[in-house]
Amino acid sequence: MAELLIELYSEEIPAGMQAAAADQLARKVEEFLHGFGVKADSMTSHVAPQRLALLAAGLPQNLPDRKEQRKGPRVDAPDKAIEGFLRANGLDSTDGLQVEEDKKGAFYVLDIDEKGGPLSDALAAFMPGMIEAFQWPKSIRWGSGSLRWVRPLRAILCLFDGAPVTFTVGGLTSGAVTYGHRFMAPEAIEISDPHDYVGALERAHVLVDAAVREAMIAEGASRLAEGVSCTVAEDAALISETAGLVEWPVPLLGKIDDAFMDVPEEVLISVMRTHQKYFALRDKDANLAPYFITITNMVTEDEGAAIIAGNERVLRARLSDGRFFWDQDCKQTLESRLPQLEKITFQAQLGTVAAKSQRIAKLASIVAEALSADAEAAEQAAQLCKADLVSGMVYEFPELQGIMGGYYAQNDGLGDAVAAAIRDHYKPAGPGDAIPATAEGMAVALADKIDTLTGFWSIDEKPTGSKDPYALRRAALGVIRILVETDTALALSPLFEEAFKLHKTEKPLIEKLVAELMAFVADRLKVHLRGQGISHDVVNAVFALGSDDVVALASKSAQLKAFLDSEDGANLKAAYTRANGICAQAKHDSDKVDAALLAAAEEQALHQAIAALDGTADGAYDRQLDALATLRAPVDAFFEAVMVNDDDAKIRHNRLSLLQALVQNMRRAADFDLIE
Repeated sequence: MAELLIELYSEEIPAGMQAAAADQLARKVEEFLHGFGVKADSMTSHVAPQRLALLAAGLPQNLPDRKEQRKGPRVDAPDKAIEGFLRANGLDSTDGLQVEEDKKGAFYVLDIDEKGGPLSDALAAFMPGMIEAFQWPKSIRWGSGSLRWVRPLRAILCLFDGAPVTFTVGGLTSGAVTYGHRFMAPEAIEISDPHDYVGALERAHVLVDAAVREAMIAEGASRLAEGVSCTVAEDAALISETAGLVEWPVPLLGKIDDAFMDVPEEVLISVMRTHQKYFALRDKDANLAPYFITITNMVTEDEGAAIIAGNERVLRARLSDGRFFWDQDCKQTLESRLPQLEKITFQAQLGTVAAKSQRIAKLASIVAEALSADAEAAEQAAQLCKADLVSGMVYEFPELQGIMGGYYAQNDGLGDAVAAAIRDHYKPAGPGDAIPATAEGMAVALADKIDTLTGFWSIDEKPTGSKDPYALRRAALGVIRILVETDTALALSPLFEEAFKLHKTEKPLIEKLVAELMAFVADRLKVHLRGQGISHDVVNAVFALGSDDVVALASKSAQLKAFLDSEDGANLKAAYTRANGICAQAKHDSDKVDAALLAAAEEQALHQAIAALDGTADGAYDRQLDALATLRAPVDAFFEAVMVNDDDAKIRHNRLSLLQALVQNMRRAADFDLIE
């Protein structure tokens, strides 16, 4: 069996595009092989800043013979259909086609009988088109050529079964040559064995495996941090990003000037992480330490001293800007900034950020009372929560919105409750983000998200398919997470109704829009619960009962899943399906049972068990399910001993009513028809 090695060597590929490019290369090669009925034993793709590579093992040297019959249009089909079939198969006339008949008539058939040739020849024909059709989020042309690539393509290595596969594309001819590290080993390297590719490049100071680079960054940074009694602030995304910036990662430890350590730590971290790709360190008390770690791409004779000095100098300049914004912003209160919000449009049809802040404040006061939070603090925080958008710091570092507002509130002496609520009101910003830490923060966050949802619903701007430009799905999930993770029972419909009124939505539309928005939130809750292992059918069965309390819906879904996973629950579900099927077949929908007609002991026992359920439907859901579980034994006994379709019409009708009573009582707990 043979091996295939492909490497596309270029100028630096942006880190954010590397993983998708590696997947695309593997997918294209896999599809190419599949077209010939070939599958590699293994396929591994690699990506580094200057190269995109793939190794495939266990390939045949020659392609298998291919026999295929392609069915074409009917003989009497329109000429255009026949011409299209001929064109698609590279034919000029129907002379090479066979005619076969079936029940629908005569139709053309193309018999293909191809002898398999060398796979290397097929590769040489495939590679130029694959490279030309490669998709990048952004691509460029260079020189006088027409080839587009993410950055100028400099060399192509293609090796199959130990020999170069030669082809030309974009003015480049493929071969068996690659290049080492741009600075430490820039010489050409000839590869004769795909097995040696990774090792040969490692000897030339290039680690082609992104996972290896990530591990080297994590381990090296941790080692440096331990040397100053610190730990590296956890940041998997930054590790992945920096691994895409270097081919030979070398972590270096730098010092933050003490003059900047009284600036809010989020500012320091944002400057270091976003602008410089530095890792922050924390001391034993989890406070931000006066150090940073940068990842360089080479080993230097001075052990990185000049690089560290240069990075410290750049960081000092960056942090000087941060300190300036902090000092200037603290001279102005949040309240004094509110008039400036009139100049910022939230959305053309929904008005200014100032108007949004006023709506949030009214909603936050209502929500705070429902949450037993400080309504006055929540309302004040809501009025001021967007004021930091016009601060110098947030203008320069938009990712700090909310966070800086919290600091400015503390600077204004507004108290911890107000400051924390402003700081947290955007939370949760994503699946991995925490919810607000205080009740007041929850109130403002819920009010903000509800205002956003109802606002866009009121102007008919809703998510469609994969498009969600206003992040409304995230807003709905934020509402769900805040309520579910704090086990807060809160009826959403009245809040939605109030929010629509604040948007001055026409009264006749409000009821309809509330129902639509509740359905949207319910759909998001289903997605959230599926992530916790609760299948969609179980969730749908609970949702069918109707409720606008997401906590109750989530809790009931989890309890119903546990019930169905039990032996009693599984058997009862089967009994429900059987009973419902019998009643449906008989077209019987009455659940009125005449106790005097119950002759068999088993049907009497089942009737008594069903009667004992009275009142349980209004109790706690776990007790309701426990009560249903008591039906298991009498239901099993009934189906084993009692013939439903009795010759006596009255007895038959009564037994059908008994089964319908069973069905109706079970439906009070969930719509079991929806459970698969």
